[in-house]
Amino acid sequence: MLELIHVNPSSGEPIYRQLHEQIVRLIVGGQLQPAQVLPSVRQIAELLSVNPMTVSRAIQQLVEQGWIVRQRGQPTRVAATQPNHSHSGIELLQRTITELVEQAKQLGVPLEDLQQALKDKWQG
Repeated sequence: MLELIHVNPSSGEPIYRQLHEQIVRLIVGGQLQPAQVLPSVRQIAELLSVNPMTVSRAIQQLVEQGWIVRQRGQPTRVAATQPNHSHSGIELLQRTITELVEQAKQLGVPLEDLQQALKDKWQG
C-alpha cells in the first residue's frame, strides 16, 4: 500500500491532505479492501519522510469520516462499510482534471493532443 502513496512537500497542498486524498482514492479504487490492515503511523511517516503528527492528522480525519477504523491496541483497518459518500473515481479526480485542463490551455495544447497524450499514458 505504501508504494502507492506519494507526497510532494513543495506542491502547496498540505501533506496531511495529500495523504488523506490518496488513501480515499485507494479505498474507492479498490486497492485497499474492507478490513485490510494499514501500516502504522510511524511506518507511513518513516517511509514518506514526514512528521508522524502529519500522518496522524490525516488518519484522524479518515477515522472521523468513516473511511477507516482505529481501536486502541488494534491495527488501523479500512472500514468494513464505507461512508455514504457518493465518491466515484471521476469525482475524486476533478481537481486534478481542472488543473490539467487549465495548464493545457495555458500552454496552447489542443484538446486532441491532450486526449492522445492521456490515451498513450493510459495504455503505456
